[in-house]
Formats: sequence, structure tokens, C-alpha cells
Amino acid sequence: MANTPQSKKRARQNERRYDINKARRSRIRTYLRKVEEAIASGDAEAAKNAFLAAQPELARGVTKGVLHKNTVARKMSRLAARVKALSA
Repeated sequence: MANTPQSKKRARQNERRYDINKARRSRIRTYLRKVEEAIASGDAEAAKNAFLAAQPELARGVTKGVLHKNTVARKMSRLAARVKALSA
């Protein structure tokens, strides 16, 4: 348990940051799910639009420190390949 004033403040900050990051991760997962569902339905146009909407969310996750840069790069690359294959 936090004892010093500094450690108490850090505990409060960590709780706030945890809630914010949790909301960000949830938002990113929602965008990814929309892309996955569009790919599964076979609708190339919807998949492309969903992917274009998901890209900035994923990038924002990197800049905010929620996800690692390479993880996002891998996810975007794989999704882009699947969307491209769907339209071809």
C-alpha cells in the first residue's frame, strides 16, 4: 500500500491512466472488429472503409503508449493484405 505522499499520488495517477488506456484499447478493438466483420461478410468496399477508419485509431494507440509500434505495424499489414485480397 502507498505510504508516502508521492506514492499515493502515483497510485491515483496510475488509476486514472489505467481507465484511460482501457477505454483506448476497447476503442481500438472495436475498430478492428468492424474490419474483421466486413472481411468476413465479403463486402470489399465496407472492408476498405472500415480499414481506413481503423488505421488512425491504431496509430493513435502507438503515440499514446497503449500498443507497441511493431504490434500495430503487424496488425495493419495483415489487415491491409486481407482487404486487398478481398477486393482482388
